Amino acid sequence: MPNVTAPPSRTAPARPAAPAPRPVRKPDRLATTQFRTLVSPHQLNSRRGRRIYWIVLVTMITTFTLVFVFPLYWMVTGALKSPEELSQIPPTLFPRDGLNWDAYKEAWDLLDLGTLLKNTVLYAAGAWIFTMAVDVTAAYALSKLRPVLGKVILGGMLATLMIPPMVLLLPTYVTVLNLPILHVNLLNTPWAIWLPAAANGFNIFLLKRFFDSIPRELLEAAEMDGASPARILWSIVLPISRPILGVVSIFTIVNVWRDFVWPLLVLPDTEKMTVSVAINSLSQTMPQNALTASLVIASLPTIVVFFLFQRHIMAGLTAGSLKG
Repeated sequence: MPNVTAPPSRTAPARPAAPAPRPVRKPDRLATTQFRTLVSPHQLNSRRGRRIYWIVLVTMITTFTLVFVFPLYWMVTGALKSPEELSQIPPTLFPRDGLNWDAYKEAWDLLDLGTLLKNTVLYAAGAWIFTMAVDVTAAYALSKLRPVLGKVILGGMLATLMIPPMVLLLPTYVTVLNLPILHVNLLNTPWAIWLPAAANGFNIFLLKRFFDSIPRELLEAAEMDGASPARILWSIVLPISRPILGVVSIFTIVNVWRDFVWPLLVLPDTEKMTVSVAINSLSQTMPQNALTASLVIASLPTIVVFFLFQRHIMAGLTAGSLKG
């Protein structure tokens, strides 16, 4: 038989492998957003751009500083002027006759500012104590204990923030005039200041938001060790919540210190007036420089509190806003 060879197989030539697709590089977020400004970085890095930038920055900082600080400066220097110089037009920027501190001594003696400041400190300290006792426990209960109808109660508290304070003035006064159930008249007593200050829905809302950010596992671990809810609040929650407690404390003290309408209604006795009410009632019989000096003295405690605790205000307001 003849040798029969099989025909060669016709296989397709091997194709070269396709190159792997190059990964698409995502644009850098910073690179895409850094040019979305009124002035590009190229223009800002030039000599002319840097000069304009610093001129605008210094001008804005100086302007806003003068706007906010000048009234305070005018009040302090106004007490160092004589009544004639204080009322003259155009006014003088600096005391013409030098620094005369007699107006401060006169204001202290005419108004008996020592007694007024003592009264106001008493009202502010008592309001702070009752606010801490009532608002902290209420916020802790709504956040961690979660009682029945807790959301309804919180909604009712937040609804009070939508009502203007002047609308609530008359119902609150009637309540203080004849306290329900007990039928006690609280006028001319510190309780008329302390109890309304403790009923503050805004403070409860701030505290509750902070308490919500505290990990639940931390409290459950304390419960497994046998800690009661009161012990957990005292030993765990309060030490963690110092920033927000500082904010609520500052708000409470400053609100009581500068309040005018409510102390005017509930404290008609001259011996129990707050400093703001007494200054207003005697403003018509005092020289202008002595009146200005009394305003400076009355403002000093709140200014000192602000400068001492200004960092705690921002730290407490931003604490608990993000959960990590």
